Amino acid sequence: MLSDANSFPVSKKVLWGGYIMSAIPVVLLLMSGVMKVMMQPTAVEGFAHLGYSESVAFEIGIVEIACLILYLIPQTAVLGAIFLTGYLGGAVASHVRIGEPFTGAVVIGVLTWGGLYMRDARLRALIPLRS
Repeated sequence: MLSDANSFPVSKKVLWGGYIMSAIPVVLLLMSGVMKVMMQPTAVEGFAHLGYSESVAFEIGIVEIACLILYLIPQTAVLGAIFLTGYLGGAVASHVRIGEPFTGAVVIGVLTWGGLYMRDARLRALIPLRS
């Protein structure tokens, strides 16, 4: 059984660091999702470059924004992070397939989980870095 979230106190600095760390992928993924939904030329060209039909940009943008909304709601943040990990895994696979660097998607994933870890006591209780 998990310990009570209050039994893992965290300083305000760590909490705010987690919020700031989480804000970076939120802003980047929100911009990316909105650009896809609005079918911005940059997003459409990016899909063509990766070998995807531009017709899927809208749907992928909706999925990206939906995962992000789940991540932003404290009660569903872990589920949102899991879905974002899957989404970013697809981004990594797409870039690997055409031989491009994929570090951007990996860094966004690390920031997503790192920020959540710093601000969510339930996650720290589930995955303690030290005993």
